[in-house]
Amino acid sequence: MMLQIRGIIATMTLLDLIDIFIVAVFLYKVYVTIKDTRANNLLKGLVVLLMLTLVSKWLSLNVINWLLQKTMTVVLVALPIVFQPELRRALEQLGKGNIFRKNVFLNEQEAETFIAELVKAAVTLSKNKIGALIVLEREIGLNDYMEQGIKIDGQVSSEFIINIFIPNTPLHDGAAIIRGNRVMAAGCLLPLTDDGTLNKELGTRHRAAIGVTEQTDALVVVVSEETGVISLARSGQLLRYLDGEGLRKNLTPLLVSKQSGLSDFFRWRSAS
Repeated sequence: MMLQIRGIIATMTLLDLIDIFIVAVFLYKVYVTIKDTRANNLLKGLVVLLMLTLVSKWLSLNVINWLLQKTMTVVLVALPIVFQPELRRALEQLGKGNIFRKNVFLNEQEAETFIAELVKAAVTLSKNKIGALIVLEREIGLNDYMEQGIKIDGQVSSEFIINIFIPNTPLHDGAAIIRGNRVMAAGCLLPLTDDGTLNKELGTRHRAAIGVTEQTDALVVVVSEETGVISLARSGQLLRYLDGEGLRKNLTPLLVSKQSGLSDFFRWRSAS
């Protein structure tokens, strides 16, 4: 084995190293894309299935190996369907030419002002148990969802956001979508998640928040109408029971450019 490895190393050229580097970067980008999504667990299951197939072949368990090989064939055919949200996200980023580029952030001052207004609005809505669904657009455009709502294009302020979600007003039933520091539309419809493992207590707002973050890289702030609980959705997962300070701490690393590498500060937990 060692001789084979040494032989491979001895025959490697600069082009081989470049080839390996490109593949490694690509695989890393794939991992980053799916690590915070449901696809992460699906990929782990696929790896386990592949390992079982190799072990069964090594142990000459012919019947089990045959069954696993047939299962792998079915799984490979089903992968484009199962990973549809992640594939769509990757293709959209590739089409925009930014698959190897970091997200675009507000500058520090703009982000801090924006977060302060958003947190103030969320806390006020929570205290009054007014339901809210606030979507923050990032790299992937949300024009498809904006077109289903009412176009606004207004400067973000806590008073403006609160007013949108006042019960029995034309815009309260739906999502408000924010691009940068401007509310672009309200009363927007979002796709609901089809994750059957979610807590049954979660209503339409939370399922819509999870659904849109499964298909895009958006962030969604949710305020429960029944309990007043503030939640934050990202990459198909929901972080619940936040207060104003908790919401601020979780939004800041994602929206302030100088802290863009601090994603490990997030401690997402499953909504189930």
